[in-house]
Amino acid sequence: MATLDGITVAVLGGTGPQGRGLVRRWAAAGVSTVIGSRDGDRAADVARELAEATGGIVRGLSNADAAEAADVVIVAVPYEGHADLLRSLAGALAGKIVVDCVNPLGFDKQGGYPLPVPDGSAAQEAAALLPDSVVVAAFHHVSAVILNDPEISSVDTDVLVLGEGEQRDATDLVRALADAIPGVRGVYAGRLRNAHQVEALAANLIAINRRYQAHAGFRVTDV
Repeated sequence: MATLDGITVAVLGGTGPQGRGLVRRWAAAGVSTVIGSRDGDRAADVARELAEATGGIVRGLSNADAAEAADVVIVAVPYEGHADLLRSLAGALAGKIVVDCVNPLGFDKQGGYPLPVPDGSAAQEAAALLPDSVVVAAFHHVSAVILNDPEISSVDTDVLVLGEGEQRDATDLVRALADAIPGVRGVYAGRLRNAHQVEALAANLIAINRRYQAHAGFRVTDV
């Protein structure tokens, strides 16, 4: 398994619930983390809060500065701003592992549903916009509520990790990031062309959580 020694992870959109929760868990596990945000001052405030809460190393910067500062960059922003953000940061993200965890979903009176994406999925869109980066898809189904709850020490879920076969070092590193969160396991789940159904599955998970008043995750059996 890949090692996280010396690795710095930035989360773009890190002041939102999902990004904030991932930073909390990685900082508590001793991973050097950077919170990125459109508002660098807001990122710095959240970083101080999480550093105090976890005892970890957390910095807060603008999205652009966070992308420059990290080895691995997590994209945890709303789908509406996904393409514009990545397009603007293509230079800063060149040569880096970019982990896309964006679920393109719409909502109406019947609940959540997957949105059509011209490139097939948000992850494939990211790969098209970032030809000089290594794009991996992961962390689509981890409950932000659970990640942000300091009373929950172990997160009961698997993380599906998708990337190209020739980029195994990258997918192994992202699996190690998943494994760094107590209770979580990273599972390789195929190439990026299979990311659409993984992203869309978030709509099913939302329906499960609403019906059962839960914060459910997924487990892969017999692996």
